[in-house]
Amino acid sequence: MATGTRTVNGAEFPVAGTWVLDPDHTGVEFQARHLMVAKVKGRFAKPQGRLVIADDPSQSSAEVHIDASTIATGVAERDAHLKSPDFLEVEAYPEIVFRSTSFTHEGGSDWSLHGDLTIHGVARPVTLRTEFNGVTTDPWGGTRAFFSAETSIDREEWGLTWNQALETGGWLVGKELKIAVEVEAVRE
Repeated sequence: MATGTRTVNGAEFPVAGTWVLDPDHTGVEFQARHLMVAKVKGRFAKPQGRLVIADDPSQSSAEVHIDASTIATGVAERDAHLKSPDFLEVEAYPEIVFRSTSFTHEGGSDWSLHGDLTIHGVARPVTLRTEFNGVTTDPWGGTRAFFSAETSIDREEWGLTWNQALETGGWLVGKELKIAVEVEAVRE
């Protein structure tokens, strides 16, 4: 067993305590369809948050805050449109927030993290399929835990309804957003 981990119900898990997200090494990415076919990917920079790992991991919690204005897809014009009132409306809703409500062990290193995701001022429940990837000691003596998580949402359920019909049928922007998160958290 690595330093900073323990075995719970036969599965390795971080030791109890507060773990703060390293914003430079935590990534929040998304993917949507463009013209019904192409995949457009983007990301948000420097998410902030913390994980409170309880003695009973199912009682653990997570809270993540994302600056909506950091959205980046690699195309400045598209990024400006995504920040506009057609989508995120970052002037009125500057933050995207996830707050967990429960944590369920699915077996092995797999967990389901249930919570409320607030985008564009709308909070809705989501489940993130989560994998614990281990713990290590960094070169500065800190203890770091690693997690991967993913989910899919229908963006229209959060009020992100802008779209344009295509002459050939379908829509310019897909309704489904696939979200992937890579977390590197440092134990306080």
